[in-house]
Amino acid sequence: MHVLVINGPNLNLLGTREPDIYGSTTLSELEELIAVWGSERDIEVSCYQSNHEGELIDRLHGARGVHDGLVINAGALTHYSYALHDAIVATELPAVEVHISNIRHREPWRRTSVIEPACVYSVFGRGIEGYRYALDHLVNRAAMPFHTYAYGPGDDQIADLRIPEGPGPHPVAVVIHGGFWRDHWLRDATDALAIDLARRGWASWNLEYHRVGSGGGWPATLEDVATGIDYLAAAGADHPLDLERVVAVGHSAGGHLALWSAVRPHLSDGIPDPTTQVQVTGVVALAAVSDLQAGYSGGIGNNAVEDFLRRSPAQGSERYAAADPIQLLPLGIPQVVVHGVQDEAVPVEMSRSYVAAATEAGDPVTYEELPDSGHMELIDPRDQAWLRAATLLETLV
Repeated sequence: MHVLVINGPNLNLLGTREPDIYGSTTLSELEELIAVWGSERDIEVSCYQSNHEGELIDRLHGARGVHDGLVINAGALTHYSYALHDAIVATELPAVEVHISNIRHREPWRRTSVIEPACVYSVFGRGIEGYRYALDHLVNRAAMPFHTYAYGPGDDQIADLRIPEGPGPHPVAVVIHGGFWRDHWLRDATDALAIDLARRGWASWNLEYHRVGSGGGWPATLEDVATGIDYLAAAGADHPLDLERVVAVGHSAGGHLALWSAVRPHLSDGIPDPTTQVQVTGVVALAAVSDLQAGYSGGIGNNAVEDFLRRSPAQGSERYAAADPIQLLPLGIPQVVVHGVQDEAVPVEMSRSYVAAATEAGDPVTYEELPDSGHMELIDPRDQAWLRAATLLETLV
């Protein structure tokens, strides 16, 4: 794969221009990192930067038939250059838009991207690491075909379905990404996991949902997860899915959502919803935020729990009761819980206390602690942490 990485106006000033927003990495240092990231992914990378719209357009024209994908940070041209939009379309290449800062949380004029419709994906708010995630998305996009379904009218109410080889019907893995429920983390974080699951014989349903900062949080995020899982019934009309074997696989905040999805109580009264169309039959919780009250008390994710529920436990005990997996026990289905001892994002003690409570409540739980693993290794298909979790997953069917 040969990828062209384009940086637009003012990005030559990286490292000195507003470092509180854009960081201290210079453009030359960034390009060196991109070359390393590309090499690790077997990608040949070409980098180009210009402050002039016409030069960027000419460079895009030259990419036709030469490159296999684009990564573009158009700078301020993002917000008004329809000419750049048209040039991206003209390349006929998959393009990923990147922004170092979270443009959704900045000045109103920065929140509109006229080039986004020309791109297959957008990555924002992850600092310079966003370029690495953009390369990952291009690799994963090319690795296996998928079908994108809209389970609701919102831009974030979508899921990607990947179907394994063979006639089926295939058991389903509902993949739920983490990111402390915040909007700059999207389902690309679990693309590789979804691909690996499909290669293992699972139909993977990589679920997107509204997140804090983009219309999510209480109760929209939970409602999206419930609706997105139920939409498998519609997707099953197109593909051979075994809806009697549906395992939710969630990481971090996605682990919270996976555990919650097993019960899916009405958010007004905490009573399980009898209209559920697709029942989760097992859960794999990877470094899950499984105890919201403990997460609130510990301030995990820079006070992510309070941002998600918009309440402290004292202010909104009913929200915690309806959303907190440890308060919803027993879930009544088998669970696999995996956590790295070196995890600095979600402390391993949370899984320990959750497993103890689930076991006492009578739920069948398999628990594995990985002494040398941290947080992100659990969703890296190349890492032994995920390989162990994948092995345990097979015990649920």
